[in-house]
Amino acid sequence: MTAKEKRGGSFVVQAAILASASLIVRFIGFLYRLPLTELIGDEGNGIYNAGYQIYTFLLILSSAGLPAAISRLVSTRIAKGEYANAHRVFRVAMAFATTLGSIGMVLLFVFAEQFAAIGGIAESVYSIRTLAPTLLIVSIMSVYRGYLQGLNIMVPTAVSQIVEQIFNAVFSVYLAWILVKQSLPLGAAGGTAGTGIGALAGLVVIIIYYHRERKPILKKIRTETFGLAAETNRQIFISIVSTAIPIIAGTAIFSMSNLIDMTMVMSNLGKSGAFTADEAKALYGQLTGKYVTLTTMPVSISSAMATAAVPNIAAAVTVGDKRVIKSKINLALKMAMVIAIPAAVGIGVLGDNILLMLFPSYPEGGMLLKAGAISIAFLSLCQIVTGVLQGIGKIYIPVIGALIGAIVKIILNSFLIEIPAINVVGAVISTDACYLAAAAFDLIMLSRITGIVPYYGQILIKPTICSAVMGVSCVVFYKLFDIVFGNTISTLVTIVLAMGVYLVCMLLIKGITEKDFQSIPKGRSMVRVFKKLKLMR
Repeated sequence: MTAKEKRGGSFVVQAAILASASLIVRFIGFLYRLPLTELIGDEGNGIYNAGYQIYTFLLILSSAGLPAAISRLVSTRIAKGEYANAHRVFRVAMAFATTLGSIGMVLLFVFAEQFAAIGGIAESVYSIRTLAPTLLIVSIMSVYRGYLQGLNIMVPTAVSQIVEQIFNAVFSVYLAWILVKQSLPLGAAGGTAGTGIGALAGLVVIIIYYHRERKPILKKIRTETFGLAAETNRQIFISIVSTAIPIIAGTAIFSMSNLIDMTMVMSNLGKSGAFTADEAKALYGQLTGKYVTLTTMPVSISSAMATAAVPNIAAAVTVGDKRVIKSKINLALKMAMVIAIPAAVGIGVLGDNILLMLFPSYPEGGMLLKAGAISIAFLSLCQIVTGVLQGIGKIYIPVIGALIGAIVKIILNSFLIEIPAINVVGAVISTDACYLAAAAFDLIMLSRITGIVPYYGQILIKPTICSAVMGVSCVVFYKLFDIVFGNTISTLVTIVLAMGVYLVCMLLIKGITEKDFQSIPKGRSMVRVFKKLKLMR
């Protein structure tokens, strides 16, 4: 094991740390949405998410590209032994993020009414103002996370994310419970207030971790090889901006598509004449509070893979190791798809049953999951390829892909949502097409740029075959258990058994190999078990 591997761990281990944290965060976020939905309903979710989408868009403009940009800039300098320059990246980025975050906070608070009007839900003004301070907090936190990720230290990001979400969950539900007694818009604002409290807790955690790492970092700076050129603050600032802007642009375009959904859903449903304003808010609440919440859980794994891929692939590019680059690209794509494809099929097949289990008082929205679950696979592929492209320095390609996807989405939204029989499902269909177009473009460009043709059999074909088998088993298992048990038990047992069917199928057709298991924690022990069961040779 090389010194670098000892210091930062393997790519798979780093990705596993972030993926585990992301799953925990998503799971906590999913759990607290259950009581929150019981408190404020689909209409309240519509108000809540209208404010949250505005906040998210400004957050992206102020800081979303910083962690990936900083981690890439830091990792490339560390690979060359330039520890002082890497730390200068941190200091300059902190000043930059603090300035942008402060501007965003003021804009969001002062112009909250105007932003709410743009979204078409005036009651979201309280949620928007409540979220304003969070912009500054998250901007600062993103710099700490990006710097430590660039050093291949992933645990601080993982722990801070978990702590952040725990505080978010507790205070979101508690404040919504207190304030919904006053009015539904205030209850929604109580839910968003937990976001800021959680972010503050996460910031405290990441600062503590940074100060624990600060001493060895400064020691490396003092022992740095004499004669390395010191970059000026201006040079570093230009590097940060030039790296972050394309990343921000690509993310902002996808976020803008969510804003497009919000404005087009509200306006086009009104134009159809088939829905009242409250019914339109409830449909939008189903879209954002149920469809988005459930489909983004498995996507968090690909997001973690992309985060881990950026510094690792960037370092490999810096030292010119083409074999490692190819290996990591294929490994990242495979790990993301092996999880995303079956998740898409499972959620699509069991959509109605899952919503009835989770939201017994508000079970509507199953059609959204049936029509839109496939977006899990497309978005996961898009995210992981974006991370790879950022790692090899082709940061403008994902921007073009995102723009293509957004154009496709706008075109489909413009006529699908107005059809009463389709209504908000049109936004889901356009989302599928949006991510498919972006992912296909990014993947084609990745192959052209690197000359690396992904192992499509392992990455897409085998997971799809086994997911189809799993989907059929879901239908059979649920019908069998539903004869005796109620929906909740039948759904849970079906999910567990279906996962087993998928795993066995992947082992039998060698969609997952012994080499794959050996690259993950406890993988060797799992291989021994599978060999005893004669599922692996």
